[in-house]
Amino acid sequence: MVITDPIADILVRIKNGGHAGKTVIYVPFSDMKLRLSNVLLKEGYVTSVVRKLKKGKRDERLIEIGIAYDAPRVPRVRGMERVSRPSRRVYIGSKEIRPVLQGHGLMILSTPKGLLTDTEARKEHVGGEVICKIW
Repeated sequence: MVITDPIADILVRIKNGGHAGKTVIYVPFSDMKLRLSNVLLKEGYVTSVVRKLKKGKRDERLIEIGIAYDAPRVPRVRGMERVSRPSRRVYIGSKEIRPVLQGHGLMILSTPKGLLTDTEARKEHVGGEVICKIW
């Protein structure tokens, strides 16, 4: 299976895993996915991020992500939007960054200082590519 947008794939897997009541999900490993999931871990949208190696005929590198819940069967990730896509990149300056859902959401940007949330990017005075919005 060929995935044309791996970032959208991990976001959809996290959202769908939460709505299905899963405790953990597995996604194919990439450095960008690992950095994105670590930002989500730091912000409390997931409970754990672990690199795994699945042994078999061919060794498969995976990331195990623990899904966070606010209450029983109410996932922490209620919705998300992939903003910058492979077909259309979206860049934003530090002065143009606005809160997502009046501060109840999170925007993740790829900046020269790494992946940052909207509040961190405003504090650092850096802009970059808008990866996604999560609420």
